[in-house]
Amino acid sequence: MLNIIVVGGSIGGLMAGVAMKRLGHTVTVYERSPSRLLHDRGAGIVVGGETLEYFTKHDRTQTPLYVRSPFRHNLDREGGEASRSNYPQEMTSWDLLYHILRANFDGLETPYVNQCAARDDVQGEYRHGHSVEKVETEEGTGKVKVFYRTHEGQEGNTTADMVIAADGSGGTLRKYLLPNVVRTYAGYVAWRGTVVESKLSEEAKDALVERFTFYHAPHIQLQMLSYLIPGENGSIEPGKRKLNWVWYNNIEEGSEHWNSTMTDTDGVLHNYIMPVGKVRPEILEAQLAKARAVLPPQFSEIVHKTETPFIQAITDVICPKVTFLDGRVVLLGDSIAGFRPHTAASTSQAAMNSLLLEALMKKTGGVLGKREAAIYEENSLAYATQLSEHGIRLGNRSQFGEQRCAIQ
Repeated sequence: MLNIIVVGGSIGGLMAGVAMKRLGHTVTVYERSPSRLLHDRGAGIVVGGETLEYFTKHDRTQTPLYVRSPFRHNLDREGGEASRSNYPQEMTSWDLLYHILRANFDGLETPYVNQCAARDDVQGEYRHGHSVEKVETEEGTGKVKVFYRTHEGQEGNTTADMVIAADGSGGTLRKYLLPNVVRTYAGYVAWRGTVVESKLSEEAKDALVERFTFYHAPHIQLQMLSYLIPGENGSIEPGKRKLNWVWYNNIEEGSEHWNSTMTDTDGVLHNYIMPVGKVRPEILEAQLAKARAVLPPQFSEIVHKTETPFIQAITDVICPKVTFLDGRVVLLGDSIAGFRPHTAASTSQAAMNSLLLEALMKKTGGVLGKREAAIYEENSLAYATQLSEHGIRLGNRSQFGEQRCAIQ
């Protein structure tokens, strides 16, 4: 039995934590946020094959996971259907996955899950308010020495047999391991938000409910899409579900438009994410006016009915290496590569990495050997490279070329 530390307590970190716990190891998650629970980030997630495989294998709560849309279609400027394709898709929400994973990891009981996860193994430990800053090999033992700082500013260290870095492309530990790897701005941002299904007009319901809907404006760099996700406390009951939307807008980095858009209500300029509730009123009003001017009426409606939209700058980043300290430290999920949203593959990457790591460690019965570490790195980088390049192609065609639908 190993003592494993997972750095990052979001979706990817919890996926890794649950998988390692299922192998019988003692697992502690270190999450830098001081909150006991991470909050709903208002984001929808497409349930890819790897994600479905992961939850089928590891979720013991048997909680309904997704909302299904039977087809995709494109709207024209007037809100009519321009085209349709029979492409079923399953969608879920960030907060539902988080709470299901917490139930399976440390037995957290919330209204999201049908029942507390089965307690036939040792529960994991979730430590919030702990930021892991660096790792190194402990002399004489070969174990990993982990250095952290608490939210209150206290420094500490501990040892582990293995460390899984799942703190994202902007995480402190990932930056320590690969300081020269930086995120690059792709030239456009995504406005994002959700609206409760019951608040939609009948016209909007007819066009948007139980379907994956797109609008790509001809001759201008503008794309919008929407799909249903579970609602409050993970509800999939019609009327209580949420319509999740994403609206891409080109903005030149460093321009006056960029600086005004990414400066929050407190005067802070953000590089990557404008948090929920922090968009300045004048910026929101300008975007609402733009919605009326350029979007189909159904899409304009959901933008106007969203109470707290947020803004995500679209970036590219991929690491050249994912294993360190002879395989005792590995990257996982967004720490390896941050994909453009067009791929809908961020959660799938974390699931793929977790399942692969689990299979390799089950084979060794302990930490990764040299061969297993090489397999993990080769397969993880191949997956990340393929999806990263795919996302760049789709995004560039969507925002800087002519294409009707930029998600495949």
